[in-house]
Amino acid sequence: MILNINDLLDLAKSRSVTIATAESCTGGMIAAALTDVPGSSAVVDRGYVTYSNAAKMQMLGVQATTLEAHGAVSEEVAREMADGALLNAGTMLAVSVTGIAGPGGSEFKPEGRVCFGLAQRGHETRTEQVDFGALGRDAVRRESRDHALGMLWQALGGERG
Repeated sequence: MILNINDLLDLAKSRSVTIATAESCTGGMIAAALTDVPGSSAVVDRGYVTYSNAAKMQMLGVQATTLEAHGAVSEEVAREMADGALLNAGTMLAVSVTGIAGPGGSEFKPEGRVCFGLAQRGHETRTEQVDFGALGRDAVRRESRDHALGMLWQALGGERG
């Protein structure tokens, strides 16, 4: 991981920003990376692991119509996941991730496609789609974790590194 988690947490703490995560394909890796650091409870409020569509709907308020129209691996679902985490946790910042870590995928949604959402109080929710490629399950999950942490860093005003 290139980003220093201590720096991210220190920056969030200095700005009185609390964070929630909403994860699917990473299965809690983003929250785990954040909470590996002692004192992270000053910043990290909670993490939602919503691997199934039912969990996405029940815990984050993702709409069944969104899932049906776009599929779980979509920027639309990533947006609703981030918005739901922000609303339910009452934090200042929430990041979401949903994707196909592999193996597998399809012509339309290949292995390594991951969608991210970033919701921040007072700002429009932003989404991104990244095609990491068929790097293998572990690598796609690690890259997804790192990309999401980078989104948090940027949202906090951290400089690109």
